[in-house]
Amino acid sequence: MTIQTDVVIIGAGPSGLFQVFELGLLDIHAHVVDSLPQVGGQCAELYPDKPIYDIPALPICGAQELVDRLMEQIAPFKPELHLGQTVTRLEQTAAGRFRLETSAGTVFDTATVILAAGLGAFQPRRLRAQGADAWEHRTIHYRIRDPESLSGKRLIILGGGDSALDWTLELHGKAEHITLVHRRSEYRAQPASVSKMKNLADGRTLKEFHGHVRSVFETEGAFGGLEIVDPAGEHHQVAADEVFVFWGLSPNLGPIAEWGLDLDKRQVRVDTEKFQTNIPGLFAVGDINTYPGKKKLILSGFHEAALAAFAVQQHVHPDEKVRLQYTTTSPLMHKRLGVSD
Repeated sequence: MTIQTDVVIIGAGPSGLFQVFELGLLDIHAHVVDSLPQVGGQCAELYPDKPIYDIPALPICGAQELVDRLMEQIAPFKPELHLGQTVTRLEQTAAGRFRLETSAGTVFDTATVILAAGLGAFQPRRLRAQGADAWEHRTIHYRIRDPESLSGKRLIILGGGDSALDWTLELHGKAEHITLVHRRSEYRAQPASVSKMKNLADGRTLKEFHGHVRSVFETEGAFGGLEIVDPAGEHHQVAADEVFVFWGLSPNLGPIAEWGLDLDKRQVRVDTEKFQTNIPGLFAVGDINTYPGKKKLILSGFHEAALAAFAVQQHVHPDEKVRLQYTTTSPLMHKRLGVSD
């Protein structure tokens, strides 16, 4: 059965979820498709416990907490979520609508499509050292799901970006010992985090190590740790109970790259009035888009979603005047939000 709708959002990360809200305020019901089995995108999949400090009016907010708050916010609009399925085909019909198919066999006939797919079908960059495959998801991990379980353990954290430094600082004092391994002395993380890490790196509870991973070593058949080669070419065996790899993501747009979109380095070019792509009726918000001055921030995605919602309304109802109403004073907005009769 084909589902007829006004809009399909591809991606259930923060930008996609807030897009549901902005559309709902305009009385546009949304279907949302995401390849992950749960909502939240990168926030939920890679760093659910990571604190976020630049969400307006929330001085500090955990990534999963942000996702949970967004789900609560969009609840009045009852979006239909199609999780655990990827979009395999998208084509524009002669009438200007879109036929969209997913890997689960779901078919949509929709007036508009909004890409909110972040980096696309992303996968963490894997540790490909000798012997690593056998220990993946056993002692070698790409996200931290339960920080409390790491108390008193010896950890190796690989990476030089924000995730690696944030988790190093978060777990310091809880883990027995942490070895932070980065291939060079320059870090991509925030300078304040790097400075704090260096001040804590006393060698006893936290050690900073530069080099690359050569292999996994075992001790009597059990995981022993990693063999690391330093810049001078010397080999070091670093013992650990658990290894966490934070080397970022390997982005892959997948079928999106074949849709005839105007691409710039795996990102979709959009205008800054409607956040529409080169294909009328197909919009893009969040990390997947690019335009002059683009900043990859969650709050940027929220702004883009607001403007895209008005553009969708104009596209779906071209003969109706688009009116801006405020949620503080509009009885219609209150009714749609379910805060009044």
